[in-house]
This record gives sequence, structure tokens and C-alpha cells, in this order.
Amino acid sequence: MVVCGDDGLAHRLATELRGVYREQVVLVVPPSRSTPPQPMAGRARAASAALFGRMVTAVNRGTGGADDTLVPEERVMEAAEPSEAVLADAGVDRAAALALVYDDDETNIRAALTARRLNPRLRLVLRLYNRRLGQHIEELLDQAAEVAGGTSAGHRGGHGGGHEGHGGHGADIATTVLSDADTTAPALVATALVGTSKVVDAEGLLLRAVERRPPRPGEVADPGLCTLALLSATSNDPAGAEGSEDSGDGPQLLPDAEAVAAATGRGAVVLEQVSYSGPPLPARRAGVMPFASLFSARLRWSLAGLVAAVVALAVALILVTDDHPLHAIYITLLDLFAINDPAVDAPLGQQILQLLSGLVGLLLLPVLLAAVLEALGTFRTASALRKPPRGLSGHVVLLGLGKIGTRVLTRLRELHIPVVCVEADPEARGMAVARRLRVPVVVGDVTQEGVLESAKIHRADALLALTSIDTTNLESVLYARSVRPDLRAVLRLYDDDFAKAVYRTLRTAHPAALTRSRSVSHLAAPAFAGAMMGRQILGAIPVERRVLLFAAVVVDGHPQLEGRTVAEAFRPGAWRVLALDTAARGAAAGSEPPGSGLVWDLPDTYVLRTGDRVVLAATRRGLAELLGRRTRSPR
Repeated sequence: MVVCGDDGLAHRLATELRGVYREQVVLVVPPSRSTPPQPMAGRARAASAALFGRMVTAVNRGTGGADDTLVPEERVMEAAEPSEAVLADAGVDRAAALALVYDDDETNIRAALTARRLNPRLRLVLRLYNRRLGQHIEELLDQAAEVAGGTSAGHRGGHGGGHEGHGGHGADIATTVLSDADTTAPALVATALVGTSKVVDAEGLLLRAVERRPPRPGEVADPGLCTLALLSATSNDPAGAEGSEDSGDGPQLLPDAEAVAAATGRGAVVLEQVSYSGPPLPARRAGVMPFASLFSARLRWSLAGLVAAVVALAVALILVTDDHPLHAIYITLLDLFAINDPAVDAPLGQQILQLLSGLVGLLLLPVLLAAVLEALGTFRTASALRKPPRGLSGHVVLLGLGKIGTRVLTRLRELHIPVVCVEADPEARGMAVARRLRVPVVVGDVTQEGVLESAKIHRADALLALTSIDTTNLESVLYARSVRPDLRAVLRLYDDDFAKAVYRTLRTAHPAALTRSRSVSHLAAPAFAGAMMGRQILGAIPVERRVLLFAAVVVDGHPQLEGRTVAEAFRPGAWRVLALDTAARGAAAGSEPPGSGLVWDLPDTYVLRTGDRVVLAATRRGLAELLGRRTRSPR
């Protein structure tokens, strides 16, 4: 396996492949800036020693077992960019898979085109932020593999994952385009909205898992569709480390019925709801706005008062002159606009009404002028950023409109959740999205006094600190907690160890408030690693400090699944079949159960046959074992 990248995701992905899947990995990273220039060989050896030591510590600390020892002959290369010479030196022509996880889309695309030419049978995993471009790149690279290698690439058909090829798991020469923003956005949104819920949303498929506290004495807990995990015994202890090795009985993933029945006093993660999530709601165009937004409330009340005065004058004229209502209204409007003849010979009452109509007409002119100017100003600023309304409450304050923040903002608006954004850079990536969705934005440095107050933080329900600077996220959460101690807070941190330390400290200091610290690389790395291993990862759900994966797998060639019943295929702590994709069996008549699409209420006696495509929940180690590559002995 070859991993090329320039940030924490590359290091985390390499650790994932070595520690969980026991793969030999070549890591290509930019040159270290903290050391003086050295010859290429010297830089490679120095970087290899330093990074190797850090990764050994990370793997042994993260999983803690003799089975997690690293495979010998790891290589760490330093290169400014993944050129053809660098990729060749990394052994791309002999590699099984290549992950390009640079932060720049153009760098990943250029390297992918080069790698596909060097090795047409190479499995490619790209990190791209542009979803539409990712779809075209997948098709292009898979077509190139078919032409050059003469083998079906098993095209996945869509950015961020699609459908696994049905020709068996052996022919899995495919291109998968993933986005760390899309992979982590559902987990961040769910944490901000419902605190302990986990949501995986991929290709219109919505998987919702809920953390449930231990039932009270005499209370029967709802089992839901199935139990995905049992929480650690000290998950409610503020002094404990969530899901770490020193937290008593750690979280138990995919337990069987006996383990669930015996787990007294422990919370559980239950699959509570599985439903279809339709296409995202069409965003309103920036130029289209409600009629009421053209005029202020004070101007609307003024216009309403003048209309009432005109109606009253018309009614009075009808009573005085006993005229027809339509003619009376016409005469009143003529008097209002001062184009009627003076009522010199008319009765006294009609003369008084004419004078009052002229006075109302004088009052109407400035109101009409104000309405015209205000409407012009509204149209002129239609593309400008909105300010938070005065009475806004129960909203989510989102800090940072970068790649992660923009994806989270889109998901929140799809769920009709009120959002107020805070961004220091007026030219940030997500500003255009905020204008298009007409989301209020406060432009300013969140660390400055008064910025969070402008976002109505004291009336908000949740705070999402998703800037790219850890100290800014931490400072904003601490300040928001000083304003409102019970605020639900989610902060993005670069390093996973730092995220765990921050989480423990904030939970101890504010036991009554919900705090979650998430590392984007920690949440995204399992999906990238699973794609490199040739599996279709639908999403990942964090269970304390561990991760539960949802994958779509064709049972062909898997002896653990093929020919077995659903009950026999269940491996506690490793994997569990959740649903059957009946549409994947093709047009074979009578070869699938009734219905179409995903069947979630599979009986335990259903036999998994050739051609079946199942959706399963699996641990990282379980998915690696199911893939069948762990049996390879290290050299």
C-alpha cells in the first residue's frame, strides 16, 4: 500500500493500514521544514526514523495488543510532490493500492493520472473536495484501467462511494473518490443536534444509531432493530477516559444476544431508525426572496395604517352622500391624490372629507418614497450576507466556513436547522454557500470580544467550532461555556490524543453539559482505509474512541458469508449482516426475496447466496479479516 499526503490524514491512514489491516505501507510526505537541508537519502532516513517511532507509539497506544505489532520494512519517503519518479520509487508499479490524500485536488488528480499509467491494475483512492469533478475522475480513471489492463474496473459510480462490482471481490480494480469533509460531516452534525446520536448518510441511505443510557430498575429498554455496541462501564464517569484502556470494561462492538442480556448497568448504541433519505432540498436562489422581506416592519405598519385611513374615508363618504360604494371609493382616491375639483358648493361634511383626504395624500407621498428606496436597497443587498435576527434562539452557531464547515452548513440547512455562521475571512470557501442559502453570517475573529455575542451564543442550543486552528476552537468553546455553562459544544481538533485530553477536561469541568471533541483524520481514516482494501464503505460511526464501519459487500468468494444463514454469518465483535440489497442480484427471475431495494428485516434463516450484496456493520479488524488479507505473513 502506498499513501501520499501532506497532513494528518496521511499519517492516520498509514497507521490504520498497518495497525488494523497488517499491510506493508510506503508513506510519502513532504520534506520536514524543521531540519536543515540534507541529501535525499539522508532526509529519507531521518524522516523514516522519526515518523516510524511516532507511528509505532500511535498504533500501540490506539489498539493496545500484541496483534498490533507493525509489519517490518515500512518505508517513509520525503518528496515535495508526487511526481512520476517519486511514485516509481515508492513502488506504485507493484503496489495493490494507492491513496492520494493531499489537501489540494489538483495535486491528487495529477498524481492519479500518472499512477494509472504506471500500473493499470492499481486500486486508487483519491481525496477530492469537488464532488462533481470526482464523479468524472472516477469514470475517466476506470475507463483507462479497462483499456490498458483489459479488466473490468468494477466502477463504483459516484463520488464518495457507489456500488461495488458484482463480478466478485477479486476483480476490484477501481477508483474511489472520497472527501474527508463528506465523511465526517454527518457525525459532526449529529453530535451537535442530538448529542449522542450517530448518523451515516450515503447515497440516500440514512442509518441512525442512538446511545441509550442503562435502563432503570423495572424499566424495559426498547431493543430497536439491533444492538450495535455496549458502552464502556465508566462512560458516565467524568473522571474516566472515554473508551480508553483504563476505562474499565471498554466498549463492546457488535455483541451477541447473550452479551446484551448480561450487560447490566451499561449503556448501548442501538440502531433505532433506518429510512430512505431523499435528495437534498433545492436551495433558493439568492435573488428570490419573500415579499415581506422587501420592506421593514415599521414601513409595513405605516402602509397598513394609510390603507385603513383611505377605507375609513370612503365609508364616511358613502354615509354622508349616500353614493354608490365604487363611486365613493373613486371620489376618495381623486381627493387623495388632489386631482378632484374643489367641493365648494358641496355639503359641509363632504368638504371636510375632501380636506382629510388631501391630508392623508400628503402623508402617503413620503411613505411611498420610503417604500421605493427600501425595496431598491433590499434588491441591491440581496447577495450580501444576512445578519442574525433579533429574536433568534434555539439555533446552532457554526465557527469556520472552510471545507468541513461548508459541508456541515449544507447538511444543517437540509435538515431545516437554523444556523448562524462566524467567519473571519470574507473570502472564505463557504461564504458563497452561506449567501445562496441565506444563512446569517457574522464576519469577525471569533477570539475578539463581542463576536460570539453577535451570533446570539447566549440563546443558542449548540456550538460547532470547526476552524482549522485548534487553539481558536478551544478558546471559543471555553468562552462560550463561560457565557452559557450548559451549551452543547463540539470542537474539531487536529490531533486525536489532544482531542481526547480536551474532552476529558471539559467533561470534568462541566459534567452537566455535553462536550464532544472530534479529530477529522480520526473519523475519516477508516473510510479511506476500507476503500484501499477494496470494500465499499458507506460510512463510519464513532463509538466512544472506537469506530464502527458500515459497508456494502458482495458475498461471492467470502466463505464467512456465502452459503451461510444470516445467523451463522454473524460474528460477534467482528461483523453483522444488517440488510440485503435485492436490486444487486440482477434480472435473474425468482432469485431474490419479494420486493426491491434494501430489505432490513432479514430472517435469521435466510441463506446468503452467490450474487447477494449485503449491508453489514463491522469493526475495522472484522472488515480486515473478512477481506482475507490478514493471513499474509510478514516478510
